[in-house]
Amino acid sequence: MSNEILRVGFPTNDEITVEEHFGHCEKFAVYTIENGNVVKKEILEAPEHAPGVFPRFIAANNINVVITGGMGQRAIDLIKANGGQVILGAAGKIDDVLGIYLQGSLYSKGSACAHHHHDHDDDHQCQH
Repeated sequence: MSNEILRVGFPTNDEITVEEHFGHCEKFAVYTIENGNVVKKEILEAPEHAPGVFPRFIAANNINVVITGGMGQRAIDLIKANGGQVILGAAGKIDDVLGIYLQGSLYSKGSACAHHHHDHDDDHQCQH
């Protein structure tokens, strides 16, 4: 872990666990990390979900790293185009996942969700 200041964002609905699907979250838990230590935690209300809105929200809030269960390829590409990093395949309690990330042991696993932004069926399942 370098000495840079990072802002790490987690999509969440309950402020405790990582939301499985980036585009379905109601909030973002955002942690400011300095010298490997958490110096601030914020809960931000997510914008209304529409194509490209969440990546713009991530950039506007200076979030460098997004850790989530799954995300569509277009969102991944937009976040990376703005200099952000995306880690896929995360699950469980945000504090636990953040701890693993800060230890340098969290790696992206899984792949982008393959569906279109207008597919919001309750039975939709991303494979990650």
